[in-house]
Formats: sequence, structure tokens, C-alpha cells
Amino acid sequence: MKRLLLIAALLLAAAPVLAKDMPYNTKADAKAEVAHALSEAKVNHKPVLLFFGANWCPDCRALAKSVKHGKNAKLLARHFNIVKIDVGQFDHNTNIAKRFGNPIKGGIPAAVIVSPQGKVMFSTKAGQLANARHMSDQGVYGFFEKAIKDSHAG
Repeated sequence: MKRLLLIAALLLAAAPVLAKDMPYNTKADAKAEVAHALSEAKVNHKPVLLFFGANWCPDCRALAKSVKHGKNAKLLARHFNIVKIDVGQFDHNTNIAKRFGNPIKGGIPAAVIVSPQGKVMFSTKAGQLANARHMSDQGVYGFFEKAIKDSHAG
């Protein structure tokens, strides 16, 4: 019994540390963050990249890790204002997903590129990132490089 209590206490103590490393803020006001990013987009003339995902999703965590540092982070920062939106168990922020074409219907993680005027320029409606944990950093880079090109072509 003491062993179980010790394990439970350790897990409770570790929870804030583990939560800090998770890519999606489950308590964020995603609607306000999207509005802020869109207003910034009008000033800096960079579209908004919306990432939809959840902390329980291994592919979401893998994608977040891949775009956090190095050349992937530089590419995305150069081209976008970025917002990460937690979708929970597909029961959180679904109104925002629907506003931008419901990209989570095809699975998560999902990404949408939105113009400063709020128009969808690119979306992963077919679950193109749903296997992100099997993509290399170079594969992620190539995916977003193509997404940037496609969003400017449309």
C-alpha cells in the first residue's frame, strides 16, 4: 500500500513537469489566439499556420517536436504566424476547426494555412500529417515547403 501511495505521489509531482513539455495548451483560449494571430498577420503580411492536435496523440507530439527547433522552426517562423489548437478528444475547439474547413475530420495532427483576411489557403483535409511520427525532419520540411508553395499558387 505504501508503495502505491509513493508511486501516486511521484506521478502527481511529475504531472506539472510533464504537462509543460506537451505541445498543446489545453487551457488556452484558442479563439483569442487565432484572432490575435490574424491581426498580427495583417501587420506583418504573413499567413497564419493553425496546428490542430492533442497531447495524447503521438503523431501530434512528433510533429510538434520536429517543428520546434532547427531548420523546420526557421522555415515556419519565416513564413507564418503560428497557433497550436488543442482538440482534446475531438470535443474541444471543434468550432474553430469547422470555421476553417474541419481539417480534423481526416485525423490529427492537422494543419491549415490561413490568409491575413481569414481565407483558407491550404489544408490537410485528408490526414496528410496523421503519420507524422514516421516522417523524418527532412520529410516534415519538404511537406511544409510544398504547402507554402501550394498556398501561394491557390
